Amino acid sequence: MSAGAGAVGIDELLERVRATYDRVGPREAYEASLDGALLVDIRYQALRERDGLIPGAVVVERNELEWRLDPQGSHRLPEADSHDLRVVVICNEGYASSLAAVSLHALGLRRATDLTGGFQAWRAAGLPTSPS
Repeated sequence: MSAGAGAVGIDELLERVRATYDRVGPREAYEASLDGALLVDIRYQALRERDGLIPGAVVVERNELEWRLDPQGSHRLPEADSHDLRVVVICNEGYASSLAAVSLHALGLRRATDLTGGFQAWRAAGLPTSPS
């Protein structure tokens, strides 16, 4: 089978979307959370149970992210009350979170970003975690 016209692979897609915003590292994400940014953990339950949680992060499964963070949505989290909200999306290793951050941009959350290296980088940096 040949690729469809204009089709790109996931590596190229990630490169393209990541060029549209500034990602943050673990220390920067931690400092952003201290300044009021909303950390959003989109990892699935088995990973959270295995590796633990980031204290203060909101857990939102990836398939619910847009509904929970859309400031205009009827199913939004109480914290998602403004398009100016600073959001740092966290997945396990920093791949799915990049696509999620761009999806939030499409909803008008222009300050959304993601954590380079995901939860694994956070933990490796020695930042706070807790059991699930």
